[in-house]
Amino acid sequence: MPNYIDPMDADALIDYCLAKPGAYLDYPFGVDVAVVKVKAPTQSSGRIFAQVALIGGVPSATLSCDPATAVTYRQLYPGVVVRGYHCPPVQQPYFNTLPLAGDVPDDDIIELADIAYDVVVAKLPKYRQRELAEATGGTASTRP
Repeated sequence: MPNYIDPMDADALIDYCLAKPGAYLDYPFGVDVAVVKVKAPTQSSGRIFAQVALIGGVPSATLSCDPATAVTYRQLYPGVVVRGYHCPPVQQPYFNTLPLAGDVPDDDIIELADIAYDVVVAKLPKYRQRELAEATGGTASTRP
């Protein structure tokens, strides 16, 4: 059963994302926006898959997504899960923004974080995907 009483907080989501292979924390938009990126060991920089910040005083996350899954979650949580609020319009279909305030069950937040990671890893060149998998002793994907 989803946990609405004690919602996932920003630190818990960041910690969950940082436990993924090749993930690291960055602050390219300033100290108020924690950004989790993924990269293979020999890459100089990575790709964003999660961002956590206060939006209107509410801890919120923006997570990468494929357009079809993004729409599904927006329909499941209308007015709660929205297009990437700060993204340029051309990128908005590829990001969902949601509050970490109990409106979305922790299980769905975790699933969205897993999807975000997998979507971004899948966009890496195949040789980078192999490098990431080899460095972690298996697969970089979080889902079978």
